[in-house]
Amino acid sequence: MWPDGEPNCQPVAARTRRDSVVSVKGSVADLARWAASGAMALTGPAGGPPSAVPAVLAASMVAAADDVATQTSRWGRRVVVDGPALLGERAAITSMTRRGDVSVGGSARFVAAADGWVVVNLPRPEDVASLPALIGETVPADDWPRIRAALGAMSVVAIVERATLLGMAVTGLGDGPAPAFPARELSRGGARTRAAAPLVVDLSSLWAGPLATSLLFAAGARVVKVEGRGRPDGARRGASAFFDLLNHGKECVQVDLASRDDRRFLNRLLRAADLVVEASRPRVMDAAGISPEALARQGTSWLSITAHGRTGPAAQRVGFGDDAAVAGGLYLRGARGGPMMFVADAVADPIAGLAAAAVGAELLAGDRAAVMEVPLTHASAWAASDSVVDGFAMGSVVGRGEGWEVVIGEERVAVASPRHRAIPVRAFAAGSHDVALRREFGPDSRRGGGRR
Repeated sequence: MWPDGEPNCQPVAARTRRDSVVSVKGSVADLARWAASGAMALTGPAGGPPSAVPAVLAASMVAAADDVATQTSRWGRRVVVDGPALLGERAAITSMTRRGDVSVGGSARFVAAADGWVVVNLPRPEDVASLPALIGETVPADDWPRIRAALGAMSVVAIVERATLLGMAVTGLGDGPAPAFPARELSRGGARTRAAAPLVVDLSSLWAGPLATSLLFAAGARVVKVEGRGRPDGARRGASAFFDLLNHGKECVQVDLASRDDRRFLNRLLRAADLVVEASRPRVMDAAGISPEALARQGTSWLSITAHGRTGPAAQRVGFGDDAAVAGGLYLRGARGGPMMFVADAVADPIAGLAAAAVGAELLAGDRAAVMEVPLTHASAWAASDSVVDGFAMGSVVGRGEGWEVVIGEERVAVASPRHRAIPVRAFAAGSHDVALRREFGPDSRRGGGRR
């Protein structure tokens, strides 16, 4: 099954169809899609023109959206989504905009090391607390001149190695792999029975995983969102409308992995599932006694959306959408030696989420389970293609009143603002379905023994 004893790197789904990608700036159609996506408005220097350079990214998102439509139609409702527009949904809801070498969300920055560039991402309180250990001195988290000076004396490798030990999301430029596909199969599982309304258990949080499962929900899957008791999805603390967009309709249950009863309940739920989507580092599942490979052998597919993958030396690295995108090679080089700049908003998340939805949909349509992964870095590298170039191309972008437009031959295409899909209802509160789900998947229920 695996050539030379190695896992098959050909993904089950998300086979790219990007025939229109012809150059570093993309074809005319790609450039028009990029301008219309809302993501171009989020890309470029603060106060300056948006960048037309990564137009190929629009083609990647169209390809992944096409896969989602094809695969969901095999077992449920055909889900049609504007792939490029997904890149700007969070910014549309929160009214954020481009900031150049600072991420749109504000938590990540490019910093020059002694021999290159790194991205330092501080989205969590524990990251801020670890900053003195990273740079070797006590410094306020907002004192970037001192932080830059300290990191400027260190090599990229030294910075990334220390950050990895500290559990911080820090990366060098393009220091991830460069796969041809956003997903890969890690192991093949046993036979499974297709379900008209498949059960998807969502163990993920934040953006990529919830986006993937929201699209599977739209196709007709039943989605159960599992959160830690006392540690709900961190996205609940952000913009409520964005959380609702990604999680409406999902049944919500909380578990405490320190509780033997909760671990037993979770295992029964996972065995009953058609697909499990998770986004934690491998050691989290190991500590909980959960084996994706064992579940796949029993017929439950497993889809992992981590920052750097489940295997290899990078498996324990922490990463989020902004830094993982840069690790995958998706960033802009500043003009005339200027600072690097971010592409869109935490862009690895919507790329990986859309690709994972295609993978998950195909797994649900198949008759055999598998363990798959869509790492944020892999998805970014696939989507970036050849979009990273020297120089900052802005010659084709001109001002138009208070906005911008791209000049494409004789045509002028307005650079659209970010937008988001309609939000039909509010998402359920954490733990809303605790009682009902424990009854349904309890030890005495037929569902509690698993589907098969």
